[in-house]
Parts: sequence; structure tokens; C-alpha cells
Amino acid sequence: MTAAPPPLAARALKLLQTVWGYPAFRGVQGEIVEQVAAGGNALVLMPTGGGKSLCYQLPALLRPGVGVVVSPLIALMKDQVDTLRQLGVRAAYLNSTLDPQAAREVESALLAGDLDLLYVAPERLLLPRTLDLLERAPVALFAIDEAHCVSQWGHDFRPEYQGLAVLAERFPGLPRVALTATADDRTRADIVRVLGLQDAPLFLSSFDRPNITYRVGLKESPKTQLLDFLRAEHGAGASGAGTNGGDAGIVYCLSRKSVEETAGWLQAQGVDAVPYHAGLSPRERTSAQDRFLNEEGVIVVATVAFGMGIDKPNVRFVAHLDLPKSLEGYYQETGRAGRDGLPSTAWMVYGLADVVNVRRMLAGSDAPEEVKRIEAAKLDALLGYCESATCRRQKLLAYFGETLPEPCGNCDLCHRPPQVRDLTREAQMALSAVVRTGHRFGAGHITDVLLGRETDKVLAQGHHLLPTFGVGRAHDEKLWRSVLRQLVSLGYLAVGDYSGLGATGKARALLSGGEKLLLREDTLLPSGGKKAKGRAAPQTGLDRHDHPLFEVLRSWRLGKARELGLPPYTIFHDATLKTIAELRPGSHATLGTVSGVGGRKLVAYGDEVLQVVRDFVRSEKEGPSPAPAELGARNNSAVLGVLRGPAALPTSAPNLLTAPAPPPASPEPAPPPLLPVPRGERTEPHPSVQAALEEVRRELARELGRSAPWVFPQATLDALATRLPVRQDELAGIPGLGEKRIAAYGERLLAAIRAALTGTEAPTLFTAPAPEPEASSPAEPGAPHPEVALALKALRRELTAETGQSAYMIYTNEVLNALATRLPRTSAELRQVPGLTEARARAYGARLLDAIETALDE
Repeated sequence: MTAAPPPLAARALKLLQTVWGYPAFRGVQGEIVEQVAAGGNALVLMPTGGGKSLCYQLPALLRPGVGVVVSPLIALMKDQVDTLRQLGVRAAYLNSTLDPQAAREVESALLAGDLDLLYVAPERLLLPRTLDLLERAPVALFAIDEAHCVSQWGHDFRPEYQGLAVLAERFPGLPRVALTATADDRTRADIVRVLGLQDAPLFLSSFDRPNITYRVGLKESPKTQLLDFLRAEHGAGASGAGTNGGDAGIVYCLSRKSVEETAGWLQAQGVDAVPYHAGLSPRERTSAQDRFLNEEGVIVVATVAFGMGIDKPNVRFVAHLDLPKSLEGYYQETGRAGRDGLPSTAWMVYGLADVVNVRRMLAGSDAPEEVKRIEAAKLDALLGYCESATCRRQKLLAYFGETLPEPCGNCDLCHRPPQVRDLTREAQMALSAVVRTGHRFGAGHITDVLLGRETDKVLAQGHHLLPTFGVGRAHDEKLWRSVLRQLVSLGYLAVGDYSGLGATGKARALLSGGEKLLLREDTLLPSGGKKAKGRAAPQTGLDRHDHPLFEVLRSWRLGKARELGLPPYTIFHDATLKTIAELRPGSHATLGTVSGVGGRKLVAYGDEVLQVVRDFVRSEKEGPSPAPAELGARNNSAVLGVLRGPAALPTSAPNLLTAPAPPPASPEPAPPPLLPVPRGERTEPHPSVQAALEEVRRELARELGRSAPWVFPQATLDALATRLPVRQDELAGIPGLGEKRIAAYGERLLAAIRAALTGTEAPTLFTAPAPEPEASSPAEPGAPHPEVALALKALRRELTAETGQSAYMIYTNEVLNALATRLPRTSAELRQVPGLTEARARAYGARLLDAIETALDE
């Protein structure tokens, strides 16, 4: 009897693990895959970086035939196809970049059933020839990406998307899945109507991106503020930045002129920045986008014409120098940061001129009045977000109908709550000045009147004779500009012709004393620290021990990508390299457990990655680490990989299709002189002993499936290499080594120390009597306790693995440092830690207290 095939869910999970290298689905991914693979329709709302692509790519592999993906941008198609081919998936695209012969080859492969996925633009799909071709082909499903383009109410309306109604008419039996990152109720209704998805279940993921830090500040000198941010936090333009340069990011400006000026200014400051806007030639736009995708550390300065569908996962920041037009647009644009789940920043500065300009553009558009009203409401929501005095993430998620019960602890307002003052009287003064000057002058003139400045314009208009002239002398210009900006943002003032301000009907109650107005005090956006002298460390969460290996792996990846003509992130994501740097795998089996290392990539790159790790570990033992570029280049020339076949191997390279070559032997360092030095006289760690103990710690970490700091922290390793214990009783005074760890690891630690010092066991090496064990030095007052901080980091990694949530969703670094500083020992004390919400205290409190107690007791 033939065995029944495994259930759909089991097959889906198996493909996820073998092709993509991910151990489990995230959120509702698994439900969507089952729904579509079983032949059902679906409407998917999932944030950028939430894994939308997998929701149609995997069902296309589970169903017979080819999955047809409607994608709005040519660059996105190529990006997705390159990534899929790296995974071993048979993918192709049909668009205007193909010559006739190449297009015919793709069509032949489609008809023959030799493709798993085919990407096509809506314009191409709607051609009668393409529709006829698809009717003859074995189609598995249709996926409509960026489905909000269907609706004229969406922020990226594309009229040709409305023609996709033909799919339900001509292919009624095939599943259709529509996917988007943002869509309000009206846009969702349009998607359902146009694409015929009335029977489709809605899969709604959380819009929260916990790895993104949201920061909004007052615009003072925007280009200088941006440069300070880039240098302090992302290594841009810093001397000695290294081969990989700074972090990749996107800077959005409202106008083409601003894009050109900002990009040129950044280039003059030594920042690797390129402009991108619709006014550039196709060749210039393509060059800018190719550099951004294929190189490390390139910054694109762009209008909103750039970015939709960009799949680059390691964009570490998105900056706005001008106010976007809506909260949907802002969310979509900031969502391009941190798609790999690593810490990233959404940074924005804005001022009164931004508010005035956007309101004037809206008022002067040719759109119908109904559309203007809707767009005005969207702008009001964005301004409310900018002017908020409480958690930004709560405000942002509430706009999309999602409730965050507690402040996030990962935005500027959670880190530095603003002061709110009763400025009712000042608001009345400003409104009165607007009314008495005739509702037609701009903010600068109104400010002059309030401050009593006898400018030519004030005198010519006779405004020095008004009762409001000089009534605001008690305050400075900064406060009045802040008051006027917030009055515009809150709808008490409207923007008229030539940027003139006029009081609205809403202002009457305020002028008559019928209500009070609380306004926030403006603060400049914090720069993030002192200007970087060298390259700022990427926001990866790696400790200083693992960060150099991460940089070496990035350098190797860049060389490999250039070798193959691919974007670096199609080789491995930063998150995958981060895990490799922490785990330091020594075998294919261990490397294969890393998330993001699927079967095809393990075969293609496994030998090289393991060699990079081996070379780095060996270089650590031999002395100072070589520069990342040196190690990366050393391994880039080793092999072109299995993707190009054995013929492409250099003659001097080992055959990586078989077993990896053993690392070359290195001469043993001369042993240190064996002097009867009493313990305690050495003040620095013994280098050979330190290297041996690091190796023991990594071995234990691999055996236990834990992180190296969990086995014992760096402070313990340094203390062992300094005190040089050689007997079991001499381990008792080592900080971080409690009775349990001494019982578990003591003999291996002592053996490593003896071997490093003598090559043989030497229990009587030290002849002087051992002094009393030194007590573990407590943490400095007001500073995080180092051992507790390490224990809390290890616990966070455990919770991240257990829950599938980002580390920042468990608790932020600020909370971790507060815990390690305050050292709470009871539930009541735990709840006093700032930033630790009630929900998190309930969920993780017992384990937090246990981790703190264990670290302190040991």
C-alpha cells in the first residue's frame, strides 16, 4: 500500500527549512501559505519586512505550475528573481529589459512548466498576447504585490492596476492573493472589489516594527543635523571607515531641487551619497539604484519616486528632511529600514515651513474636494504624530487600528518625554495678531508683530499701531515659531495664498477663553553622541568580541557578490552573518542550523564561510586581527562556488566540492617562562591562556546550544587568564564562576590553562601559598553590573528564540541597562524599572529576577 503524502502544513514547513533556511513561520505566514496552497484566495496586510513575499512564493512551490506575480517595478522583479535563483528556485521575469530572444526563452520555459515563479508588470500582463499565453500555461496562482496601487485612495495609485479585474474573469479557478503593507478601510474595499476577493479571508499582521527607533525633531539646520546623525551613528564620511564604508540608508526630500542640493552637499562632506528623482535620466536613476543595491554603505537621497518594492534588507536608517504627505506614506517609507529585523532608525526633522508647504500644496491641487478632504485628514494625522507628547509607536499603530497597551520604550518620546505647558495665553496672543493683521501674513511677519520689531514691512502696514504689537516680548522668537507651528498643525490656523495664515472657526473657542491649550516644548533632535572619529559600529547588537568577525564576513560577502554580479544581501542577510559571527560554526551541520542558510546556500557558500571563520579564529590566537578587507580578500579568491561549477575554480584553490581543506598549520608560539610567580602579581591576562580559554568557551557554547557569554562572561575569562589558577580550589574566587559552573566546567578550564602554560599538567606550578580568594568587584555605582547585563542579554536571546519576536520586542537595551543598574530582587522592585511595562513584567518577571539573582550569587 502506498503511503499517504504528508499533510500540506508539514510539506510547507519542510520547504521553508530546506529552501529558505528558516526554522519556523512568523505570525500568520503559515496560515496564509496553507490557504493559498489549498487553492483559496487571500488578502494580506503585512508590514514591510514582515515576510509578504514568502506568502506567495512558497505556495507556488507547493502547487503544480508556475506562480505569476504582478509587480509594479522592474528593479523589484530583478531583485526578487536574483534572490530566488540563489535559493535554487526556478524564477524569471517578463519586462521591457529583455531582448526579444530572451523574452521568447522565458515564454518557452513558462509553457513547458520549467518555471516556479514568473514576475510580470501589470501593463505587460494586460496585453492580449500575455493573457493568451497564460491561458495556455500551467499557472498555479496569481499574486498581486503592492495591491494598494489598485485604489485611487491609496498613496501609490497606479491606474493600470485596476485592469487586473480581468484575472477573476479569465482565470476564475485559480487562487489570487493580494498583498500590501498599508491600506485603510476604503483602500481595502477597492482591492476586494477590483480583484474579486469578496470570498477571501483577510490576514492582518501587526503593523509594529519593534526594531525601528522612531525619532522626530525640530528643524534648525537640516543638512548639518543630518550629517551629525550619519557620522555619529552610521559611520558616514568618517576617516578610516574601512572597506565596507558606513551603513546604507535613504534620505527623503520633498522636491527634486532639495534632493540635488542635499546629495551634492553630503558628497562634499565625504559621504557616499547619490541623488534619485524622476527628473533624472533613466541611465542616472538606474546607476543610483544599482549602486545602492550592489554596494555597501551607499546613501540614496531621493524623492518618494525611490523605494517602492526595494528589497534591500540592511537599510539601517530612513531619514526625512521634509514632512511627508501622509502617515501611510511615512510608514511605508520608514518601513524600508531594518527589513532584516536588526536595529534601525526612522529619523525626521520638520518645521513650520514644512507644515505650511504641505498644506498649501494640498489646497492648490486639482483633486476633487472629496479627495482633498481625505488627504487633509491624513495630513492632520501625520501632524498629530509629529506633535505628539506621548509614545510615537502607540500613535502610529493607533492610526492603523492597532492598540499598543504600553509605551514602546524605543522612540524618542519614550527615551526623553517632552515637557507640556499651558500656553493658552500665548496661543490667544498669536491668534489675535493673525486676526488683527487681516488673516493674510506669514509666520515671520506675525512673529515680528508679537516681538515688537519695527521692520519696514511692519511700519508700511501700520501694524506697529495694533494692540498686539509687542505683546509677546516676554518670549523669544523660537517659542513664537513653535506656537504658530503647533496652531497650524492642530487646525487653529489655516494656510492661505502666499503662505498667509488665517484663523479658522476652531479658533473662536480658544480666543473667547472657552478652552485651554497645552502645547509641547520643542527640543532639538539628539544627535546620538559625539561625532565619530572612525566608522560607527553597525546597529547589530553584537558584542565587541564578535563584531570584528561580522565585519570580516561582510567583506567576504561583498567580494563574493561582486564576483557573481549579485546584490550582497542575496548571498546572506546581515542577520544571518550576525548569527554566524556569534555561533562561529565549525562544520556544515552547525552552519546549516543558522536561520537564512538553506540547502542551496549551504552547498554554494558553506565551505568558504567556514574557512573565513577558521581563518579569523586562528588569527585571533596568533595575534591582532587582520583588517576585515584582508581576510575577506583572502577568501574571495578561493573559489567561485558551485553556482559556476568546478571549471571556474582557480588552479590553486582547494576542491570545495569535496571535503574542505584543513587549515594550514601555524608554528606554535614559544611557551611563556615558567616562573614561580605568586598568583595576583600578574595584572594583564596571559595571551596564550586567554586564547585557550576563549576556545573552551566557544566549544561549550556549541555543545550546550547557548551563547558564549551565557557559559561565562568576558570578565570571568579575563580573570582566569590573569590569576592563572591550576587547582580546583583556586577557581573559587573567580568572578562569575559559581559552584555549579566550577563543577560543570572546572576541569576543562584548568586543563586548558595548564596546556597553554606548559603543554603538560602541572599541579605544582605555583609554589607560593595562594592568598585568600578575591571577591568579585561590584559594579560601579550608577553603572550597569557587567555580569548581570551579560546574563540579561543571554536571557533576551533565549526569549527571542522561544517567542519568535525581535529582541527589542522583549525588552530594549535601555530597559536592560536599567535592570542591570537597579538590580531588582522582588516583583515590586521590578515594576519600578522605567520602560518595563506591566505586560512584560508579568510575562518575563520571574525569569528576569532569576537571571539577576544567579548572576549576583555567582
